[in-house]
Amino acid sequence: MTTPLHLFFNAFCCGTAALGFGLLFNSPSRAFLAIWIGGFVTGIIKFSILFYLFPDSFIMASFLAALSIGILTIPAAHWRHVPPDVLSIPAVIPLIPGVFAYKTMMGLMKLTGDTKTGYAAILSDTVHYGTLTLFIVLSLALGVSVPMRLLRVTTVKKLRFWNK
Repeated sequence: MTTPLHLFFNAFCCGTAALGFGLLFNSPSRAFLAIWIGGFVTGIIKFSILFYLFPDSFIMASFLAALSIGILTIPAAHWRHVPPDVLSIPAVIPLIPGVFAYKTMMGLMKLTGDTKTGYAAILSDTVHYGTLTLFIVLSLALGVSVPMRLLRVTTVKKLRFWNK
């Protein structure tokens, strides 16, 4: 079991990575705080689900983190006067499963080589990691885009929850 300090450290690293991607994508400087907070929130949600609720559900944890940031960036975009994509895309990039994609590519390279022993095990692991990577990336894309498309019909400006 991990400690809450470990959870906050991982979330802090996600926020810092999101800020780095925001700088890399040349986001406006007024959006940097919201990008870091978005990365921190996605890290808190994903890792708290993985550490405390469902330890092996990477797809659901990634989807719920992306869905939450998709919902939260709409009012934050009005707060920082930037499009919601500027805040949401850098915030979910640290959630991309690099380890699983690496294991998929290494398995594909092993399959092209001379593997007379263990071919079935390598093939099984490669397909497992490949489908896991695919579904995590799809869940990130759906989690970010669906709230923005559903809430586009009614704008957040009409809600008036930050000024009277």
